[in-house]
Amino acid sequence: MNISKYFWDLNKKALRQTKVIIRSPGHPRFIPKITTFLSRCDQPRELFSLISKRAFVEAWPKIRTYWLKLERDSDFRDWWETIYEELLEKYKFKHKAPKGKPAILFSNIGRVIREARIQKGLSQKELSLIIGMKQPDISTIEKGEKNITLETLSRLCKVLEIKKIDI
Repeated sequence: MNISKYFWDLNKKALRQTKVIIRSPGHPRFIPKITTFLSRCDQPRELFSLISKRAFVEAWPKIRTYWLKLERDSDFRDWWETIYEELLEKYKFKHKAPKGKPAILFSNIGRVIREARIQKGLSQKELSLIIGMKQPDISTIEKGEKNITLETLSRLCKVLEIKKIDI
């Protein structure tokens, strides 16, 4: 695969080095390089021609952490997070998930959202279509397992007519 369309700001030598780095998840510069690639690519096939799905799943928590430091809001990061979650589910990859219960704050928010959704007679799928999210994301939010942005919380509250959430 020609990575120059994703690294248009690099000369030929740097491109060759970058291709080697991206194919080597253990390389010290892998996380910054793959983050740049993922921030510009929306083609899983192209990513997985460079690294395996397992390598992506294993590296994703570090990639996510690094990416969050670069920018708080990123549609691409959220999209790749969904790809990561789908791979975990589809291939039953074991990952190092944090141990313990969801934070009480997230659980409370999830409970209020679930109750409001049910009160409005909406399924998770129906709510996800209205909000523009995927149904599994609604499920993880309701379980208190997903740390959502204020923008997402605001959209959910508006659609579900939630005026107040006690935290």
